[in-house]
Amino acid sequence: MIRGSCLCGAVEFEIERVAGPFELCHCSRCRKSSGSAYLAGIGVSASDFRFVRGREHIAVFELPVRARPPVYRRPFCRTCGSPVPEPAPIGSFYEIPAGLLDDDPEIRPDRHIFVECRAAWTPQGDGLPELDKHALLELRARRVPDR
Repeated sequence: MIRGSCLCGAVEFEIERVAGPFELCHCSRCRKSSGSAYLAGIGVSASDFRFVRGREHIAVFELPVRARPPVYRRPFCRTCGSPVPEPAPIGSFYEIPAGLLDDDPEIRPDRHIFVECRAAWTPQGDGLPELDKHALLELRARRVPDR
C-alpha cells in the first residue's frame, strides 16, 4: 500500500497500485499551481485509490476554460493549502500530485509534457521524452476515452 497526505495531515489517502502515467507538466498553470518548474502528477485507477480521511477538508479552485473543456482545477487542503487529489475521480482515474506520496510509488517519471511552456531556468537533459502540446494530444487520442 502506498500512503500519501497533505502537509498538515488533514487529508490522507492510500493507493493500492500506481498505473501511471507519471508526467512532469510544464504548462504555465501547473507551474503556477505548484510554485515550481513543473507539476509532477501520477495517474492512479479509481479502483486502486481511497481516501483514508479528510475528503471534507478539500476545496477546489477552478480557472476558466482556455481552448476547450475541461476547466483547470486545483484541489487543495483547506487547512494547509497543499495540492491534493480531486475529491472524486475524473472518469476512472485520479491524478495524484507526486510530492504528496509518503511511500515510493515504485515507478519513475515517464515524460515531460507541455515543454514549449518550460521556464527558461528549468534544467534539461534528464533523458525523458519531451512532448509539446501537439505530441501530447496525439498520444492521448490513442488512449482510452476517459483518461
